[in-house]
Amino acid sequence: MSKLTIPVRKFDAVIVGAGGSGLRAAIQLSEAGLKTAVLSKVFPTRSHTVAAQGGVSASLGNSEEDHWHWHMYDTVKGSDWLGDQDAIEYMCRMAPEVVVELEHFGMPFDRTDEGKIYQRPFGGHMSNFGEKPVRRACAAADRTGHAMLHALYQRNVRANTQFFVEWMALDLIRDESGQVLGVIALEMETGEVVAFHAKATVFATGGAGRIFYSSTNAFINTGDGLGMAARAGIALEDMEFWQFHPTGVAGAGVLITEGVRGEGGILRNSTNERFMERYAPNAKDLASRDVVSRAMVTEINEGRGCGPNKDFVLLDITHLDPAMIMKRLPGIREISIQFAGIDPIKAPIPVVPTCHYQMGGVPTNYKGQVVANDGTPVKGFYAAGEVACASVHGANRLGTNSLLDLLVFGKSSGDSVIDDLKSGAIGLKALPENFADRTMARLDRLNTQTGGADVNATRLELQRTMQKHCGVFRFKEMLVEGVEKILEIEKAVARTEIKDKSQVWNTARVEALELDNLIEVAKSTMISAEARKESRGAHVRDDAPDTEANPNGRDDLEWHKHTLWHRDGNRLDYKPVIMKPLSVESIALKTRSY
Repeated sequence: MSKLTIPVRKFDAVIVGAGGSGLRAAIQLSEAGLKTAVLSKVFPTRSHTVAAQGGVSASLGNSEEDHWHWHMYDTVKGSDWLGDQDAIEYMCRMAPEVVVELEHFGMPFDRTDEGKIYQRPFGGHMSNFGEKPVRRACAAADRTGHAMLHALYQRNVRANTQFFVEWMALDLIRDESGQVLGVIALEMETGEVVAFHAKATVFATGGAGRIFYSSTNAFINTGDGLGMAARAGIALEDMEFWQFHPTGVAGAGVLITEGVRGEGGILRNSTNERFMERYAPNAKDLASRDVVSRAMVTEINEGRGCGPNKDFVLLDITHLDPAMIMKRLPGIREISIQFAGIDPIKAPIPVVPTCHYQMGGVPTNYKGQVVANDGTPVKGFYAAGEVACASVHGANRLGTNSLLDLLVFGKSSGDSVIDDLKSGAIGLKALPENFADRTMARLDRLNTQTGGADVNATRLELQRTMQKHCGVFRFKEMLVEGVEKILEIEKAVARTEIKDKSQVWNTARVEALELDNLIEVAKSTMISAEARKESRGAHVRDDAPDTEANPNGRDDLEWHKHTLWHRDGNRLDYKPVIMKPLSVESIALKTRSY
C-alpha cells in the first residue's frame, strides 16, 4: 500500500497521550509557537493521571526543614539502587521549580494556615538521609491528579494546543536511518486511519497495569506506547519491575492513597495488631510500597488476614478526627463507602495489594530523549511519564514521585524537542513509501480473520497468567511456566478475530488492537522477571532469599544492571546503572531497610 492511500497531516510535534506528562510537554511546545497535535483515547481530563490521589513530592520545606539532596537519597534508596543517579538528581532538584510553576498555572493546592502549599508525609520520604519521616507531598486534598490535569489542560487551551480526542495511535513511523517521523492513528468513532507526520514524536501514553487481573489502572492503560515502541525495534527497559500498591480496596482494586497513612492511618491484622512495627520499626506504615505490600501478603499467607476468607487486612482511620477526614480525605471516604460499603470514620477499610505502577518502559535519558542501546538518542523520538524509563524509579517507585516525574520529564522532553529543532538535529523528512503496510495488514487481519481466538477470552487468560505467575512474590517454577504460557497466548493474540463482522463496532476493533500491545508488555515482563535471578525492590523471588551475603536477596555483583528486552527473538541484554550524579557525590550501594 503506498503512502498516498491514507491521509497525512503535518505537525511540528505530535504527542501521544494527554495525561500529566503529555499535557506538560504540550505546554512547552505550544507556548514556544510550535504546531502541536495531542492524540488521546479519552478526553484529556479523563486521562489516568486523574486517579492520582496523594500528592506530588517537592522539598519545599513549608512545614519543616527539607532539602532536594535528602529527596534524592530517598529516591535512590527507594529504587533499591537501580535508579540512574543523574536522572534522579535532575528530578529532585527540579521538583520545587515545577511545583511552583504548576501553582502559577492555577493548581489549587491545599494551604497551611500561613498560606503556603500544604505538605503531608508519604511512604519512604525521610529527612536528613533516612532519619525520620518528612512532610514533602504537596496535595490538593486526596484529588491531586484531578486538580493537576485540569490546571494543565486549561493552560493548553490558552496556548492553542490542537487536541485529537478519541484517537488511538497504532504504530510508529520510522525511516531506514531509524529516525521517527510520526505515528499512524485511528479515529475511534469512524475507523478512519491517518498518518500524523511530525518533526518530533513524544510518547506520553502512560502505563500498562491492565496486563494484571487485579489493578488500580483504568481500562485504557493497555501499554500502547510500549507495544508501538517494541514493534518499531526499540528495546524496553526493566520491565520485570511492577509496583503493587499496598492499599487497593479488597475485591475492587480501587486505589486508597498512601496519603491515608500519611495522615495517620494504621494497617491492622485480624488480631487488631499494628503489624508494620514488626517489618519496618522506624517507618512503620510509611515504609516503601514494596515493603508494605510484602508485609501485608505475609500476614495474609500466615493466617492473620481478615474477613471470612482471611484474604485482606484493615486500614484503620477511626481514631482520626472526623473533621480532618472530611477535609483532607473526602474522596477516600466516598470510595470506601461506594466500593467497600464502609464509612471509614466508623470502621476500618478492607485493603489488599493491587498492581499499580510500571517502573520500566521505553529507555530515555533525563532530557526525555529516547535512547538506543548505545545511549545515543533516537532521532525525533521522546518519551515522558509512566511509559518512559529515565530510570528515576529503578526497582521501586516512591509514592508522589510519579506526579513529579510527569511534570519534570514532560517539561524536559518539550525543551529537548525545541533544542533539537533549533540545532537542526531533527526536521521534517519524507515518509517512506511503505510506511503504512504493517499497520494496514494488522487492520485487514482483524476484518478478515475467521476461526480465530476471542479477544476478551484471550485478554482474560493473559491477565490471569500474569497475576498468578508474576505477582507480589515470584517463584522460580512459576516464572518458567509463566514464560511458556505467555508465549502460547501470543500465538492466540496473533489470530484474534472480531466475531460479529456484520456489525463491527469500533470498540471491538480498538480492544483487539489494545491486546496487540498488552501481549508485548506481558512478554517483556515475564521474560525479564524469569531471567533476573535476584530479589530487588518490587521483584522478589523465593529462590533469592535474605542472606548475609545478599541482604534482602539482592545480588549486586551479578545483577546491579538494567534489563533490556528486545521483541526480535525475545532477546535480553543489559546495561550498567548510572551511579554518577550530575553535581553531587554518588550515593553508594548499601542494604535497604526502613
